[in-house]
Amino acid sequence: MPQMAPLSWLTLMMAFMTILVMFNMTNYYSFLYKNKSLKEKTLKTFKTNWKW
Repeated sequence: MPQMAPLSWLTLMMAFMTILVMFNMTNYYSFLYKNKSLKEKTLKTFKTNWKW
């Protein structure tokens, strides 16, 4: 389209790659993993004696 400003393919590719890397970094560092050993330590079992 002649009314658009001329953008080179290299500039568009670099902008896309920068946005993609930043998006992936924010998704990777925003997720917190739960430690399984900590979860097992906090698990409590209650034994009930049923008297029928």
